[in-house]
Amino acid sequence: MNMGANENLIERVKELSCLYEISSLFQSQDHQDPQIILEKITHVLKKAWRHPNAAYVEINALKHHLKTDEIPVNTVHQSCDISLFKKRAGEIKVHYPIPQFQTSDFLEEEQKLLNKVAHEVSIFLEKIEQQKKEEWLQRSAQRNDRLAILGEITAGIAHELNTPLGNMLGFAEFIEEKTTDPSIKRDSKKIIDAAIFSREVVKKLMFFACEMPQNREHINIKPVVEQALSLLGQNFKKAEVSVKLIAKEDIEAQIDSIQLTQVLFNLLINAIYASPTNSKITCSLTQDEKNIYITIADQGKGIPDKYAKKVFDPFFTTKPVGEGSGLGLSVVHGIIKSHKGSITFSKNKPKGTVFKISIPKHHY
Repeated sequence: MNMGANENLIERVKELSCLYEISSLFQSQDHQDPQIILEKITHVLKKAWRHPNAAYVEINALKHHLKTDEIPVNTVHQSCDISLFKKRAGEIKVHYPIPQFQTSDFLEEEQKLLNKVAHEVSIFLEKIEQQKKEEWLQRSAQRNDRLAILGEITAGIAHELNTPLGNMLGFAEFIEEKTTDPSIKRDSKKIIDAAIFSREVVKKLMFFACEMPQNREHINIKPVVEQALSLLGQNFKKAEVSVKLIAKEDIEAQIDSIQLTQVLFNLLINAIYASPTNSKITCSLTQDEKNIYITIADQGKGIPDKYAKKVFDPFFTTKPVGEGSGLGLSVVHGIIKSHKGSITFSKNKPKGTVFKISIPKHHY
């Protein structure tokens, strides 16, 4: 469609004004909130088109989905991709409704403007994502530094406690065996139970501090999981919780079987603790070419969002005093990390928590 010189000039002024406004938005105080920026850009773009009252603008990029208004079902549109780090991450579209408008109602200059804006939006979102990544790396480095220091302290404490705990346990067992006084026997039993509990805490401290030696062997994972479930049989029975193992095939990997058992015990005991009576815990084993995956899902209350970032922190626990050391999941995290793997958790549906472990099959 041909335009007169005056109309052509008006359109160019609108395009320049659009670019100026968008550039100003990127430098504004709202710079840290991409959602606000992108929403404003949709309205700025709408004004720049030849028929602004009939135009609909939408931006879809990453988790951002914005539009100036509800878009009609039938439209013609101009579009341009948004790219992040040389990969397509979304697009910007400008629509006109059909049948009032046709593709020919769009101007070539408008497409060029759209390409320019999409490029600027790409740069803006890249900076935001890069900043997020740098912040995450910084937090991760700080956390690793804290854990390294804590690990050194923990290892020292564990070594210092091991000998006196062994002596306490030995003498208490000797007294319980030799005495005939029922009162002394009861008290000795309490000391033995407390010493055994403390010794287990020391073991967890040593696991956390990476003081326990590893013995990685090429093993079949399924029997290790079956044995762990069997050893916890009474725990399942007492809690009135059923357990189901899903493992369609033998899965092999280079793993320390004792440490894997420790991981399974911690996760399964936590799942039992969180599970209501007559509920079910599901343990599944799967694999791909490079990794094995162990998933443990319960039907409990789930992990509140406010605790999500603390779950693997040492000494963090929501259990009552005396029922947990707060080291279980940090030990699990440490063991999996030492196997070059990862552990994550998510919400189970309709309720509960799912822990997923990923471990490489081979270590080179």
